[in-house]
Parts: sequence; structure tokens; C-alpha cells
Amino acid sequence: MYWQKRFDRTNKDADLEEKIIDIRSNHKNYGYRRIYGHLRNQGIVINKKKVQRLVQKLNLQVTSFGRKSKYSSYKGKVGKLSDNIIKRNFKSLKPHQKITTDTSEFKYYTIDNKGNTRIGKLYLNAFLDMYNSEIISYCISKRPTVKAIITPLKEAIKITSDCKERIFHSDQGWGYQIKQYTKILKEYGITQSMSRKGNCLDNSPMENFFGILKQEMYHGKTYKSYEQLKQAIDVYIKYYNEERIKEKLGYLSPVEYRRKNAAWKFTFPKGKVQTKKHQTQI
Repeated sequence: MYWQKRFDRTNKDADLEEKIIDIRSNHKNYGYRRIYGHLRNQGIVINKKKVQRLVQKLNLQVTSFGRKSKYSSYKGKVGKLSDNIIKRNFKSLKPHQKITTDTSEFKYYTIDNKGNTRIGKLYLNAFLDMYNSEIISYCISKRPTVKAIITPLKEAIKITSDCKERIFHSDQGWGYQIKQYTKILKEYGITQSMSRKGNCLDNSPMENFFGILKQEMYHGKTYKSYEQLKQAIDVYIKYYNEERIKEKLGYLSPVEYRRKNAAWKFTFPKGKVQTKKHQTQI
């Protein structure tokens, strides 16, 4: 009978479904687009819509969380303001030419001796290369301090030293106006650029990174100590740089894209990752 033939029919997509499940087990935040890109990188020719249907069939859709309140480091004019040189032209044809930075706040929860819940805060200051969205340096700290901004700034300057004409972009946060920051940029002949006041879209590459990071390793999870949260961010940034593929990079990770497409001379010690990280407890 017809219905018996339907139940006896073999699943022609069984192998493909197994590959999709395997990809999701290693990349728990991949939606169908990145799963499609991963399959494509494996040499599998398939329609993107079919991948979407199979992801839905296997109930592997990614859970999305609403955007939470955003940390703002703006405290008015406390130093020197710079013009918006970038003007939302985020495209860069070579590495290290356009760098952007920002600070984001995270929370963790501890229990004191009396059984009360205490909220702790962690701050991440990161520098991102607009060429491939790679995080080239960052600092994790318990408070938003000058040191937490200047330390990764110096590392970013060192890493991008192969580029003669550099632009370092940011919002108008207090840390990017102060003399310690602007003086260093001037000493190295780096052009400073700032977003317009209260306009987050002027720094959308950085906003996008923080949004991705929080969506994939922070929102929906509870961290019970500074050390636990710090370690999770360290692990995620390494994963983001080296493994997480992006459609706009031809389904390559930021590091893979740089290595494949960029002809540049900066080298790193054997076995080291490009990202420079610092954890300060001030």
C-alpha cells in the first residue's frame, strides 16, 4: 500500500543530516547559513535553502536573545575630540589599515558568606581590524581603567606596525579622549577618528562583534566568578578569530581570511596566536 511504501522509503539525506549534526556539535551557535558555508568548505555542493529545511527538520535552530542594556563610557568632553574620519566606510583593502576599539561590560554573580547574591562586573576592551573583523588585541579587567585601555592599544600599535597609514577609530568614550591615549597615537603617526556623539552605527563593526560575543557565550548563561567569565571570553575570542566562519569573508574565519588573502610580512613566534590579551586586576 502507498502509506507502507512511504514508511519503508530510505532517508536519502541521512549522510547529510549526520554531517549537519556533527557541525552543530562543534559549533553550537551556527545557524543554517554558517552550516551551509561549512559544508561548502568541505566540498559539498548543496542549496542553502535545503540546508535551512534540514536544520529545521532536525530542530537545530539557534536560540536568539534580546539585546540588553549597553554600557556607555561617555562622560562628556574630558579631553580631545577627533573628527569622524571613517564616516562609516568600514571596508579596508589591506590588514592593519583601519582599527576600531570599544569597551563592553559583563556581569557575574557570586554568593557571599551570608548567602546573598552579589553582582560583579568585568570589562573587555578590544581592538578590531576592519579588514577581516579579527580581534588583534584586548584587555580584560575588573574596572574600566586607563591601563586597561592603554595596554591593548600599545599591543595593537605593535601588531599593525607594518602599515604606514593607520586610522584608529573609537566612540567618544572618556578613555579615547584623554592625553595618555591621544599622545601615543600622535607619537606613532596614527590618525585618530571618532564616532559622532550618541551614534553607535558609526562604530558598527565593534558593536557587531560585542553583539555576536554576547549572543553566543554570555546571554542565557550565568557566570559565578570573575575567573570563570574571563576564561570563557578568552576561549571565545580564540574561537572567533580562528574557527568561526563569516559569510562576508567567503565562509572563512578572520585568521584564515587574512592568511589566504593578505600579502604582509608581520610574523609571529611559532605556535603563537596573533591576538594579544591582557588581564589586569586593578
